[in-house]
Amino acid sequence: MFSPRPHRPTLTASAAVLALLLAGCSQSGGNPDEEPAIGAAPKLLESRDLAFPMDAYLPDNRQQGVLAEAQDVLTDQCMQRFGFRYQLRRKAESEALHDYSRRYGLSDPANAARLGYDDPRGSGRQKPAQPELGPNEQLVLHGLDVDPSLPVPASQEEAEKSDAATTVVGGQKVPAGGCLRESNLKLFTPTKDTVEPMHVQGLGRDAYARSRKDSRVVKAFTSWSECMGGHGYTVASPMDKPPGIDDSNLSSPQAIAMANQDIGCKRETNLVGIWHTVELAYQDRAIEQNAETLDRAKKQLDERMKLAASLIAAGR
Repeated sequence: MFSPRPHRPTLTASAAVLALLLAGCSQSGGNPDEEPAIGAAPKLLESRDLAFPMDAYLPDNRQQGVLAEAQDVLTDQCMQRFGFRYQLRRKAESEALHDYSRRYGLSDPANAARLGYDDPRGSGRQKPAQPELGPNEQLVLHGLDVDPSLPVPASQEEAEKSDAATTVVGGQKVPAGGCLRESNLKLFTPTKDTVEPMHVQGLGRDAYARSRKDSRVVKAFTSWSECMGGHGYTVASPMDKPPGIDDSNLSSPQAIAMANQDIGCKRETNLVGIWHTVELAYQDRAIEQNAETLDRAKKQLDERMKLAASLIAAGR
């Protein structure tokens, strides 16, 4: 799922406002507490390459890489207005479109047998060293520290008409949140009617959270737990921390033995197939209830990707 570059908490949208927004959307068009109907769950185990209807409205991993590079181009353009350069430009890299390998807990038999509970995705890439910034350069990049209760522009359209949380460097107005926030707004929230990616992500997270509490998934958890118990492992949920396993022994013989049994019980109970089927039903309902907003989000995503491609081409 896509998450724009994080900024200082003082300049992000209120979590309470976002929660109310999501609650209002998820409760429209029917009883949100009623469990959606599902058909027979197919037999599934590995979740890495599963598909979800909400994927159509969010950037995949490759698109996220393009957006990250384009945002850095915009940050550099902003810094250049003040005589500086942005040195930490990311490069879009080709990756799997989606990776849901741990969405329902451990589900890859080969990785379980080789790595136990260790996640091969955790190695990541090393972040480049942060260059030393002078006071003005730091101010231009990050903007002012402000009282978190003070309102700041939520779109680039508003920012261009507002002096809230701005300051001046070299005779020019530094935008609220500095060049990092300006680049975010230009790419992700250019106008007041933009559907924020966080809103779309929130609909998906809400569907996942509801599916996890669904009676059919809870029943599958119970079946899986009983299977694990029959082999000497006391654990209530496949999403719980494995008993006796921590960061120091994720790939120990003990961890590998338990991971193999975890996979075996998921296969026996079809936990992944049941959970995925239930989650799809919640996502379908969210899409139906928010069709107009999501259609707009899809069009805006397409426009955003075209803009990102043009920025990267111009910045090379």
